Amino acid sequence: MSNATSDRPNILVFFTDQQRWDTVGAYGNPMGLTPHLDQMAEEGVRFELAFTAQPVCGPARCLLQTGMYPTVHGCFRNGIRLPEDATTLAHRFKDAGYEVGYIGKWHLGETGTEPVTDDRRGGYDDYWLAADLLEFTSHPYDGGYYDADDQFVPFEGYRVDSQTDHVLEYLRTRDGQQPFFLFLSYLEPHHQNDYNRYVAPEGYAERYQDYDPPQDLVGHEGDWEENLPDYYGICASLDENLGRIRAELERLGMADNTVILFTSDHGSHFRTRNAEYKRSCHEACLRIPMIAWGPGFEGGKVVEELVSLIDVPPTLLEAGGIEPPVAFHGRSLMPLVRGEAIAWPQEVFVQISESQVGRSIRTRRWKYCVDAPDRHGGRNADSPVYVEQYLYDLDSDPHEQNNLVGDPAYRAVADQLAQILVQRMVAAGEEAPEIIKR
Repeated sequence: MSNATSDRPNILVFFTDQQRWDTVGAYGNPMGLTPHLDQMAEEGVRFELAFTAQPVCGPARCLLQTGMYPTVHGCFRNGIRLPEDATTLAHRFKDAGYEVGYIGKWHLGETGTEPVTDDRRGGYDDYWLAADLLEFTSHPYDGGYYDADDQFVPFEGYRVDSQTDHVLEYLRTRDGQQPFFLFLSYLEPHHQNDYNRYVAPEGYAERYQDYDPPQDLVGHEGDWEENLPDYYGICASLDENLGRIRAELERLGMADNTVILFTSDHGSHFRTRNAEYKRSCHEACLRIPMIAWGPGFEGGKVVEELVSLIDVPPTLLEAGGIEPPVAFHGRSLMPLVRGEAIAWPQEVFVQISESQVGRSIRTRRWKYCVDAPDRHGGRNADSPVYVEQYLYDLDSDPHEQNNLVGDPAYRAVADQLAQILVQRMVAAGEEAPEIIKR
C-alpha cells in the first residue's frame, strides 16, 4: 500500500459506551438530547438498523480493533488482554501512512488501574492518552488517565468535558501534513461502577425528569425509573462535546477532509433482562446508534440494511483508501452508502459472554437466541451444545415481551433460524454446535 497523501481524509471515531440507539433524535427520540448528532445525520449517513456483535465492553472493543469476532483472539470476556501479535486498525492505518492516536477507555490491556504499557496498546504508538479501566481510574468529576509516558493526567471538571478538552488540544497540534486516525473512547453513558448508578453532569438530570419511558422497560422492575434522567443527561453531554469537536474541526479548516463515525459498543436494558445493564440478546442491549459524516458519507442518506459493529473496521479502512483484509469477518458499509446493488446478509450475528455462553441472530423480523446452560460465561468461550432460549417476532412484538421459543406454531421458523445461526457461527471460526429444541 502506498504512503498517505495530503488528500486522504482524517478519520475520527467517536465511540460511546452503553448508549441505546433510541436516545438519538435522528432515530426518533423526541427529547432533543442530540441536536449535533442529528445535524450530522442530516448531512451524512444514518444506519437505521445497527447492532453490536458482542454486548460486553472488552470483547466489543476487541472486534472493533481486529475486525474479527473476539473468540478468534481469545478476548471473549472482559479482563483478557489483546494478544501482542494481533493486528489492529492502528497497525493497518499506520502502515498506510496515517498517524494513529487513542484517547479514553481501552479495556484490552488487562492492567487494571495501572498504566497500559507500550506492548499492550494495540499499535497506538503515535499518541496515547488512556486508561485500561477508566471507570476505576476516575469518577465523573475526578481522577484521570495516563499519557504515553505513563504519567497520570487528571481530569478537570466533568469527565466527558475534560476528555474532549484533550481531543481539542490534539486537533490543534496537528500540522496537516499527515492524515490521522483518532479513536475516541468515552466511558459515558456507562454507569459509574462503584456508585452503581449513572451520573449526569451537575444540573442535567433535572432537565429530563419528564419523559415517556421506553416501552421495552415498562412492566419490568430494573432500576430505569431512577436512572433514566441521569442517563439522558449524560447523552446530552456527549452530544454537546461532539458539537465542540465538529466546531473545532471547522475552525481549523479540517472539516472538509475528516470522517467522523459515531457509534457505541452496546446499549443498556437497566437490569430488566438480567442482573445488570447488558449481556443479553434483547434490542435494548444490541441495537446501537451508528452515524457517519465526511468524505464518502454525505447527503443525508439512510441505510436500511441490517449492519453490525463487525462491519465498522473494514468501513473505516475503505474510507481511508486502504483495502480491508479478506480475513475480516465484517464487510465495508461503503457500497451500501453508495447505493450499489450487492448481496448483503439478511441477519446480524451476536456472541454473548459473561452472563451466559450465548449466541443470537437478528433478522428484520425475528430475534433468535440460544444458551449453553452447562457452560460458564466467564470461563467458556463457546460450547458444543446450546439450548433454545428466546424467539421474538419483532413485527408484532417490537419490545420483546412475548417469548415464542417452544411454541409449536413457530417450530418451522425456529428451525430455519437455527440453521442460519449455525452457519454464522461456523463463518466466525466456531465449531458447528448441536442446538437442542425446546
